[in-house]
Amino acid sequence: MKIGLRIFLGYFLIVALAALLLAQVFVAQVKPGVRQAMEDTLVDTANVLAELATDDLVAGRIATGAFARRVREVAGRDFGAEIWGFDKRGASYRVYVTDARGIVVFDSSGQALGADYSRWNDVYLTLRGRYGARSTRSDPDDPDSTVMHVAAPIRGADGAIIGVLTVAKPNRALQPFIERSQAVVMRWGAVLLGVALLVGLVAAWWLSRQLGGLRRYAHAVTAGERASLPASAGEFAELGQALETMRARLEGKQYVEQYVHSLTHEMKSPLAAIRSSAELLETPLPDADRVRFAGSIRVQSERLAQMIDKLLALAAVEHRQRIEQPAPVDLAALATEVAELCTAGLAAAGVELELRLDAIGPVRGDAFLLRQALENLVGNAIDFAPAASVVEVTLHRSGNEAVLEVTDRGPGIPDYALGRVFERFYSLSRPDGGSRSSGLGLCFVAEVAALHGGRVNLENRDGGGAVARLVVPLAS
Repeated sequence: MKIGLRIFLGYFLIVALAALLLAQVFVAQVKPGVRQAMEDTLVDTANVLAELATDDLVAGRIATGAFARRVREVAGRDFGAEIWGFDKRGASYRVYVTDARGIVVFDSSGQALGADYSRWNDVYLTLRGRYGARSTRSDPDDPDSTVMHVAAPIRGADGAIIGVLTVAKPNRALQPFIERSQAVVMRWGAVLLGVALLVGLVAAWWLSRQLGGLRRYAHAVTAGERASLPASAGEFAELGQALETMRARLEGKQYVEQYVHSLTHEMKSPLAAIRSSAELLETPLPDADRVRFAGSIRVQSERLAQMIDKLLALAAVEHRQRIEQPAPVDLAALATEVAELCTAGLAAAGVELELRLDAIGPVRGDAFLLRQALENLVGNAIDFAPAASVVEVTLHRSGNEAVLEVTDRGPGIPDYALGRVFERFYSLSRPDGGSRSSGLGLCFVAEVAALHGGRVNLENRDGGGAVARLVVPLAS
């Protein structure tokens, strides 16, 4: 499982548990909170009504007096109220009064007149000077049928409790408010959960992207590929810079070791030829031999100089991870320049150069490196082309790529060498018996192609000869 997915799942689990707990707490508090507010209101109402009922209870006319009449008339009143979007048209109160023995002497609903309520908590506790309240189901089988009863004492002139007034209100009357509050809490909870998950998803994607870029960079470096440090932020940028520094130091050390070994190996042959020729020149020799050995020293010296120059150029290209400031490059104009630079070599070899260049638009890269690469390909073709033959340089477009081809009519590439022509220091004997090249030219071309995001290949062509193909992406 990828780290981004693991981070997201962990974050999702934490957020989901937190949201669940918060939702349960909020929902669990909504209903008790609303009922507590209702109980507070019922306490006030019961005590106000108890004061109003005192005179009629003392006078013995509680069931027929003005208090009873006014309470009953409330049932016919149209309240016409709108409470937070809910209409309230009538009263949902029930008011009953018991005497000092707990016997109901007034009931606004008329259903319990004369009943003994002395054992109900609202009456029982109030008659003993305590706060009396209870919540009882009107239907024993329906848990939502509970009715809250809150009582207040009715006192005589001497302060003694002579009765109890109870105000009862169904909890069901508050259910719409409770349900709406719960719905609001759940709705906003879902919105917050969605936002939190979206933030988590973005964060997990960002972390995964940062780590994925560094992982791909590390794999590419391990495989020896040319890789650019991915754009990162924060600690990931510091980690990337540390990886880049470590790569540069390790590659630099290995690079030097490898090149010193390769260079010393390749220099042995020309140095041995120079030393042997110099030793022979120290002895008396005929003029013809002296000229021949002096020429050998000059040729081998030039070979060493050429090898060092090309090795330095190759090292500069291989060590680069990217083109720092790519610019538009016209390959057609560049090929024309290379043709002019190779004029002397063409004349010396007795070979003609033919250009067939299509207008395909520019590529982005380093004009100097591309010119050197094409010059190497053309020079290689001239070395292998027979006298009086033609080396062709063509430029055309293939999809979104520019294709430069350099063809000759030389002996072609032996089968055993096809897979090694781009190796460092690998070279083939020239057709005229001349000395081998440094074996660095084609390796340089391959590095330049890779640096530009392209590729190069060398293969035999029909009818004899070889074709070198340099492919570079066109500028978008």
